[in-house]
Amino acid sequence: MKQYNVAIIGATGMVGQRFSLLLENHPWFRVTALAASPASAGKTYRDAVAGRWATTSPVPEKFADMIVLDAEKDIDKIASMVDFVFCAVNMKKEEIKALEEKYAKAEVPVISNNSAHRFTPDVPMIIPEINPDHARIIDAQKKRLGTKRGFIAVKSNCSLQSYVPALHPLLKYGVSKVAVCTYQAISGAGKTFDRMPEILDNVIPHIGGEEEKSEREPLKIWGHIENGAIVNADTPKITAQCLRVPVSDGHTAAVFVSFDKKPSKEEILKAWAAFSGVPQALKLPSAPKQFLHYFEEDNRPQAKLDRMLENGMAVSLGRLREDIVFDYKFVCLSHNTLRGAAGGAVLMAELLCAENYI
Repeated sequence: MKQYNVAIIGATGMVGQRFSLLLENHPWFRVTALAASPASAGKTYRDAVAGRWATTSPVPEKFADMIVLDAEKDIDKIASMVDFVFCAVNMKKEEIKALEEKYAKAEVPVISNNSAHRFTPDVPMIIPEINPDHARIIDAQKKRLGTKRGFIAVKSNCSLQSYVPALHPLLKYGVSKVAVCTYQAISGAGKTFDRMPEILDNVIPHIGGEEEKSEREPLKIWGHIENGAIVNADTPKITAQCLRVPVSDGHTAAVFVSFDKKPSKEEILKAWAAFSGVPQALKLPSAPKQFLHYFEEDNRPQAKLDRMLENGMAVSLGRLREDIVFDYKFVCLSHNTLRGAAGGAVLMAELLCAENYI
């Protein structure tokens, strides 16, 4: 496979740090630039993340002495150094939208972890196993932007990466209503326990914007392309509550679902076991061999035991049973900074490279 030069924009934040670890020895992608805010620009990466490194793995040695560039002022320089960029910046929404469009108009494809462009009609929001066909909208986006190579593609919110994959192979039974309660790790807020003392011995019942994202984003993922835009699906109806819990990594979801044509428990388990997507068919480097794993034990999945399943890129399921209000209920788990953030973005980039969009 061709080798690609890439940059991490927002390299000093928690997701940016995850990108650095995932890309340290990636077989296709070679990091040639790191960029962040003016406060970090001009420093070595080691110095820029000193005191804020948030994972148990050390700072990758191959990046430690790289000089961090300015994510905004050095766009032209970065564009000359890379084939595409990963973007995970901490800025206001309108500032992120403008920044990502500047990179795209500089003819640099942007693989974004940010939410700013998730509802831009011609920007694909891709979970590679579920809606890889949405990449076709990139041609319409390029036409709007006036670019030859540059475009923006985004990944969806981490809170829905556990339960949307579980629901997707069940759509053939007419999923009509979904209620979901997510129990989200503190790394989703960019925090570690020493930087979030208020979460100890506590559950916080509100995460700004998460419930709206959890209810709306799946409808774009399940939508279709029409007249140069992605048109959202009308169903299923989804209601969500999102809570922050004292877990380092791993978002858990308790899901309740009703169908137009209620399947048997055996049919659901068979659909989950058989489900596979384009990343598995193409054997992309970051793709899990088995996307959905079902646990028979009543006390699984657990974040501490199961979040790193298949390098944190698989989704764990369990406790499927009938419900007296909905048809069924079950529990899901995914690693929020791997499958839900940096890993999902790397997998999307692999897909777009394999299919010649980059």
